[in-house]
Amino acid sequence: MQRTYKKILDKLPEGVFVFDDRLRIRYTNAAFRRSFSDTAKKNGTLASALGCNEQSECGKGAACGYCAFLRAIQAAIKEKKEQSETVHTTVKRLGRTDRISVRIRILPLDEKGKLFLGLTDGTYKTEIEREMVTAKQMQQRLLPAGKSLGGVPYSYMYIPCLGIGGDLPDVYEWDGQVFGVLADVSGKGISAGMLSAFVKAGFDRKQRDLAKALSTLNVKFNELNQDERSYITVAAVRIDEKNQMLHYAFAGHNVPILLKNSYGINEIESPAPPISNWMEGAVYSEKEMPFEKGDMLVLLTDGVTECVNSAGEQFGIERAESVLLQSHSAEDYIGKLKSALTVFSGGKFNDDITAIAFDL
Repeated sequence: MQRTYKKILDKLPEGVFVFDDRLRIRYTNAAFRRSFSDTAKKNGTLASALGCNEQSECGKGAACGYCAFLRAIQAAIKEKKEQSETVHTTVKRLGRTDRISVRIRILPLDEKGKLFLGLTDGTYKTEIEREMVTAKQMQQRLLPAGKSLGGVPYSYMYIPCLGIGGDLPDVYEWDGQVFGVLADVSGKGISAGMLSAFVKAGFDRKQRDLAKALSTLNVKFNELNQDERSYITVAAVRIDEKNQMLHYAFAGHNVPILLKNSYGINEIESPAPPISNWMEGAVYSEKEMPFEKGDMLVLLTDGVTECVNSAGEQFGIERAESVLLQSHSAEDYIGKLKSALTVFSGGKFNDDITAIAFDL
């Protein structure tokens, strides 16, 4: 029966721990150990439960006076009655130190005040927040690493409005040519981040034909069996430096590609359905146009053009083009665009902000 009770407690999302009046931990459930310290175990110390580095006896170390968790427990032991408090403390788990906020409730288990039950209502949330940090770090690794490929300098910005974004800028080289892909998935947060990772894995980098790459991505997306609310828009380009030819293809991307040349700015559009399960046999096409040395190519998501200010006005494609006209390089454009968007919105973005610029 005791084993059954432990299994039940280990299924709870809230942390549960039992300790005595000598600050010895007698029991911890799985949620408590995951959120605080994997060294927490029966008959351990409070220090081991929290992953504390203090070497002295628990409650007598130099850092103990700053431990909010310890203070709450000592108050319960002293008064021998229920205590509830929100504490901010530092825990160490798997070699990583985290600052957490948690609501703890402590109840005496016997009349003598020798044993106490502790409940930590915020540990599940803390666990999710830790996983969000990990997911954000993983997503950052999907971003382009350098500033030049195949002799083509480029620059980009990626500002997720939440911790994890649904945009994916990608730049890579294959068969002597440089490719740029800008994807924008529906939604925000974790689900959008998972779809952006799918684009990174599902877009065929060894396919020169951009239309075929989009068709293959669409087939793979349909295999996910997503509902109709999920979709992906994509703008893809292939830069042929040798023949000075720009190849491009769209999948539902409603923001034009911008090509700055000696004549001004050319807005490149090509209507096509997004990557989705809305229709069978979606057709994509690759088009091309020449460019000259000194031209600049820009890919934007609608998070840029639909960025709003306090008056509800949108940044718009015109402002993005105005910044481009004042820029002398890809890096200069991305820097100026970021500053313009920040000033325009007051630094509050309602969508992911992503752009890639190439010096041709």
